[in-house]
Amino acid sequence: MQALIIGTVWPEPNSTAAGSRMLQFIKLLKKAGYSIAFASAAQKSPYSDSLNGVNQLQIKLNCDSFNNQIKELNPNLVVYDRFMTEEQYGWRITENCPNALTILDTEDLHFLRQARQTAFKENRNVIESDYQNTIFQREMASILKCDLTLIISSFEYELLRITYKIDKSSLFYLPLLAENTTESKVDFNRREHFISIGNFLHEPNWQTVLQIKKYWKNIRKKLPKAELHIYGSYVTEKAKALHNPKEGFLVLGRAEDKKVVFENARVLLAPIPFGAGIKGKLLEAMQFGTPSVTTPIGFEGFGLNNHEDWNGYVTNNESDFIEKAIKLYTNVNQWERAQLKGFSILENFKESKFENEFCSKIEALSTSLTSHRENNYLGFILKQQSMQSSKYISKWIMEKNKLK
Repeated sequence: MQALIIGTVWPEPNSTAAGSRMLQFIKLLKKAGYSIAFASAAQKSPYSDSLNGVNQLQIKLNCDSFNNQIKELNPNLVVYDRFMTEEQYGWRITENCPNALTILDTEDLHFLRQARQTAFKENRNVIESDYQNTIFQREMASILKCDLTLIISSFEYELLRITYKIDKSSLFYLPLLAENTTESKVDFNRREHFISIGNFLHEPNWQTVLQIKKYWKNIRKKLPKAELHIYGSYVTEKAKALHNPKEGFLVLGRAEDKKVVFENARVLLAPIPFGAGIKGKLLEAMQFGTPSVTTPIGFEGFGLNNHEDWNGYVTNNESDFIEKAIKLYTNVNQWERAQLKGFSILENFKESKFENEFCSKIEALSTSLTSHRENNYLGFILKQQSMQSSKYISKWIMEKNKLK
């Protein structure tokens, strides 16, 4: 059996949680018995994974050469990495590989993140109309057109099921998976300093750094020997400008070895002001035994009922965040209890909890694809020609390019 993954970018597991997620997904497809081809119109970077054992295809946007490539490959299963790739290539898959099972990997719900970002910039709470943005229309259309949509957060799964009435037969909850479940042996006394980590090109990560910058002066007053080590790929000039060794505020760039970085740190600070999905930095912190202080946005995707179950503390209040960060940093008993809670949470993110169910899901859909699509009448409607603006924009661009 042949699977084709169409990537927005080539996976960079050491740069983004999305890159790690993609490698986890490839591993699951291999276990399900698929040969994997990964295709992207993006250029590889020095940090792109080698993707050993995966057929790698360089494809073009708005070009019929893609049609020939997929006809030759003839995949049984096609995965779109985020809704944008479904918009760009979905109509071509429908025309050239109509019997292929199609899966949308959302990574997180982009319309949800956009709604929260809009409210954050306007310094107000999110209201219902924020969700009905243009990204909502596009993303929901892609969800409806695909045979199965992967959801990374339990909160987002329920949002689609309950609020937007997406049938559960078309959804599958597949979070980030905990790759390291061996409890860290690096204890409280052998750790020091705070850390923050995240790709600087991702706006929620950048805003998180700015939030920490606001809080740091008061934390530092109480802990004058403590430092904040900020890691992340693709450091921008505005991020570098925050680097201040005298204040113990250190912007250190890419983390070459996350295990070392996390196990040397005592507490992760993640005052995430907006976003969606599940935060890779928080899951990684648990894997390496590093408690954290975060916001309800950071807590949201982990499927927990109470803030008290968290790997540290959860708060939206500035003074409370500062107080909890200091408490977690200085109180060994609180720190050890928080670490154990993190190890407990990891049990919900082991690969073994999802592997068999995922394989069974795609096998069942593959064998009942015709009836599954007949029940998805909204998806059928959206594939009608008058609804396919992306297809005709692409064709227009192709004709325009011929004139150059």
